[in-house]
Amino acid sequence: MKDNSSIIQVLNFQLINELSAANQYFLHSKICKNWGFIKISKKEYKESIEEMKHADQLIDRILMLNGEPNMRILHQFKVSKNIIEILKNDLKLEKISQITIKKGILSINKFNDYISQNILINILCDTEKHIYWLEMQLKLIKKIGLSHYIQL
Repeated sequence: MKDNSSIIQVLNFQLINELSAANQYFLHSKICKNWGFIKISKKEYKESIEEMKHADQLIDRILMLNGEPNMRILHQFKVSKNIIEILKNDLKLEKISQITIKKGILSINKFNDYISQNILINILCDTEKHIYWLEMQLKLIKKIGLSHYIQL
């Protein structure tokens, strides 16, 4: 039987990112909804679901490789106190994830595990789209001001 421990470790590192992000986005969704920012709440909720789907793919792959998904460890995050903090904290988490994914892709490449590599590449595509969206929101706030932004 092939030793997949290195691949499983890489996938588990990313699983931590995905589960942490899902929790953070879900909480941010609820906070925004409580504040009355329904559009942002819906976007945060959608991102939470996307992160859970990523986690689902990673868990399936880890199990397929006869590994144990590590769901006990999550990144700590602060409860954001305003919209700008929410966007900045989401961006910070996505950038951490982006770095982990890129390192993971390079690491897995040595083992010729194209399935795990493809899963990470697909997650990277979604991550980079979300980084772009978050950066654009922060630029938009800077350009038009927070009071105008929250009315969009």
